Amino acid sequence: MVFQQSTEPAVFHATLRDQFETFLDEHRSALHDSLNGLTEEQARRSLVTSKTTLLGLVKHATFVEKVWFDEGITCRSRAEIGIPDSPDESFDLHDDDTVASVQHAYQQACAASRRATAELTLDDLLRGNRRGPLPLRWVYLHTLRELAQHCGHADILREQVLNGTTSHG
Repeated sequence: MVFQQSTEPAVFHATLRDQFETFLDEHRSALHDSLNGLTEEQARRSLVTSKTTLLGLVKHATFVEKVWFDEGITCRSRAEIGIPDSPDESFDLHDDDTVASVQHAYQQACAASRRATAELTLDDLLRGNRRGPLPLRWVYLHTLRELAQHCGHADILREQVLNGTTSHG
């Protein structure tokens, strides 16, 4: 996943919508790429007490895309979409989850999100969220915040995995 960088001069003066989408795609790409070059074991390695693993983070990000940009826009239920009911469950890894399959599912979810929002304005309301109708601008900001948080988690986990450490308490 490679997209325009937010530090490119053209982005400085782009429309707010284009800036949002550039920052979202930059973070989507960083999270996706956090799995690049890892073995299946490294991607699944558990280094914290929660369910958080590198592979689980990207799988969860797929869930996030589908919650905010499928459920939020289409008003379909999570069961209809085929995603877990809770965010916690979205970190669960199954035997058939691989780096390639999780990255592919994430790419597909991000592409679907872009298509779903293509004709919307930042002020359009997404009516399928459990919080009630929310403007697309808020959903973009919320998703960006979540992706930024998970990119930070991924950076730390990846550093630990590649350095072969767990913790130095």
